[in-house]
Amino acid sequence: MRLAKAHIDLAKAEMSAIQGEIARVAALVGIAIAVILLAGMLLVIGTSLFLGEWLLGSIGWGVLHGLLLFAAIAFACTVAAFGVPSRRIGQSFFLGVLVAVVVGVGLALALPNRAYRSLGEGLLPTVEPGVRPLVVGIIVIGIIGLGIGVIGALRTTGAGFRGASILGGAVAGAALGAISAAETGVQVGAAIGITAGYVIWLLMMMVDIVRTGVDFDDLKQRFYPTQTIETSKETLAWLQSKMPPGIGS
Repeated sequence: MRLAKAHIDLAKAEMSAIQGEIARVAALVGIAIAVILLAGMLLVIGTSLFLGEWLLGSIGWGVLHGLLLFAAIAFACTVAAFGVPSRRIGQSFFLGVLVAVVVGVGLALALPNRAYRSLGEGLLPTVEPGVRPLVVGIIVIGIIGLGIGVIGALRTTGAGFRGASILGGAVAGAALGAISAAETGVQVGAAIGITAGYVIWLLMMMVDIVRTGVDFDDLKQRFYPTQTIETSKETLAWLQSKMPPGIGS
């Protein structure tokens, strides 16, 4: 008995030492994983800030673009989890890329400003030339935004939503007209284009999920073992049919 107890005590002591080593290794592995994650975050964030400063002239653009990128990826993963096909998410992304290129190139080359300036020379010759592109941009794009708001209002049912759609379209159009009328330069124009691309990607995914909705029946089927339950019921019914009369239910 004393010999057996000595072996048991030895095993306990050895297991305690092994558990200590396991805990030590687990702690070190956890620290290593945490450091790797922090390094990855630092790489992503630092790269975003560096590109914002180097290419776009301001760290603020890097912060904004990093936030929009992370938000877009998070929302894309969310809608994909709800069953939205990756094809539609990809379509929203490519539309965002197209908008980013068009807006970025247009603002970098001051194409809207030149168009407003030429248009204003014929329509508003009495307006001071320095502010003429701004006035024309607000008027023209504001009218376009108002038209889009009216179209959206006609497709809604609530009176409050109709008014908000019309007002929001006019205000958004006027704001976009004012922004597009500015001579931003290459860096700021490219930065605004990238921002517009991220925003359009997010908005198109939101519009897609609102327009199509979430198929909760399909979502339930993905997490409900229907086939197993139905097969079990069939098996139970078959077993009951093979039982002698009076046995089972």
